[in-house]
Amino acid sequence: MTDLRVRFAPSPTGMFHVGGARTALFNWALAEQAGGRFVLRVEDTDATRNRPEWTEGIISALDWIGINGTNPAFEGPYFQSAYEPQHREAVAKLLADGKAYYCDCTREQLVARTGSEHRGYDGHCRERGLTEGAVRFRTPDEGVTVVDDLIRGRVEFPNDAQEDFVIARTDGSPLYVLANAVDDITQAITHVVRGEEHLGNAAKQELLWPALGATPPVWAHLPVIVNEQRKKLSKRRDKVALEDYREEGYLAEAMVNYLMLLGWGPGDDREIMPWSEMVPLFRLEDVNSSSAFFDEKKLRAFNGEYIRALPIHVFEERCSPYLDADWDRETFSKVAALAQTRITVLSEIRQNVDFLFLDQPVFDQASWDKAMKNAPVEILTGYLERLDSVSWDPESLKEALEEVGAAHGLKLGKAQAPVRVAVTGRTVGLPLFESIEVLGRERSQERLRAALARLRG
Repeated sequence: MTDLRVRFAPSPTGMFHVGGARTALFNWALAEQAGGRFVLRVEDTDATRNRPEWTEGIISALDWIGINGTNPAFEGPYFQSAYEPQHREAVAKLLADGKAYYCDCTREQLVARTGSEHRGYDGHCRERGLTEGAVRFRTPDEGVTVVDDLIRGRVEFPNDAQEDFVIARTDGSPLYVLANAVDDITQAITHVVRGEEHLGNAAKQELLWPALGATPPVWAHLPVIVNEQRKKLSKRRDKVALEDYREEGYLAEAMVNYLMLLGWGPGDDREIMPWSEMVPLFRLEDVNSSSAFFDEKKLRAFNGEYIRALPIHVFEERCSPYLDADWDRETFSKVAALAQTRITVLSEIRQNVDFLFLDQPVFDQASWDKAMKNAPVEILTGYLERLDSVSWDPESLKEALEEVGAAHGLKLGKAQAPVRVAVTGRTVGLPLFESIEVLGRERSQERLRAALARLRG
């Protein structure tokens, strides 16, 4: 075990963003690789977000992608609210050391003094000797503040462009930038790996850490994740909740694999690879600083690959939550292997197999209209008659329909369309003749008769 300590510090928001999941995984990989610690700290000081169920959502989402206390690298969860005494002590220390000061300026007063709504704070209260108000950190007047970032290299922030930023409100409660630094120092965090939107905070924390008597951590700011329009993923317009993907039937293994490749790659042509193989290869220095495109179509393809790789008994278990409780599992087992090659998310299993368990197949007008174009009455009537005596196996069932179709000048593809919709209710699904075999002679004929009755009005 090394002294490397990384932290993942999400705020409860009611859903777990896929970008947060990517950040957590990068931290987790770093901790596992180095034999260090992954510290989970929930930033729960915002009363409007401090709901127990939201915190449980964070823990549950992390557990789903394999980050939990069963691994000795995991530590926590800790809660930022528990560290408020340390936050207040830090503010008092900075005030006592002359590195912070009270300020009672309003925004309106600042605009009146500077003549601009866009200018930063002008340091008006630095020497006023106030004893109450908000607390501002005194930034240097000259030089630059340097953030040495493992991903972005040396990033310089001119000090004359940095305002004296607020670290505590008038009621004494700390702001994020101060609380975050104090918590990291208290928990001996050595590496901070987070999204690039926090790069500006790093410049402030690069000043705060030494002012509090500590050496700043190693910084790494991950590239932003964007959608197809190359806009930052937003919960207002994009599908970003990890919970939604889990409920839809994405496998955790596929999600982990895909998220790890958003900004990083193993250095070869492989993309589908298990966590155990990615961890030894992962290096923060290899993460690309350019934005990473979240391609749901590619994620879906990944998921399909992982589904097809499951042992059949595991596939059946994974499908179970998407099947009705009273659906016969023995019947499902007869078609599970066929379905496994056709679905890309587990929730698709229902539409592929429901025809076996419903009294009547679902009726979809669009599917019906599309399929019932080429001599449907003749095809259904002829096939219904053949089902009385045909051997009940896929090959014999197929040959019977081929013969019926040929008698009406139709190839198998055209002939089977009305039969498929009559039997399963849909234009696509499992192989037709294997489906008919499992459905059984009596039920198959019953559905063909029902379709004929509908056609004849």
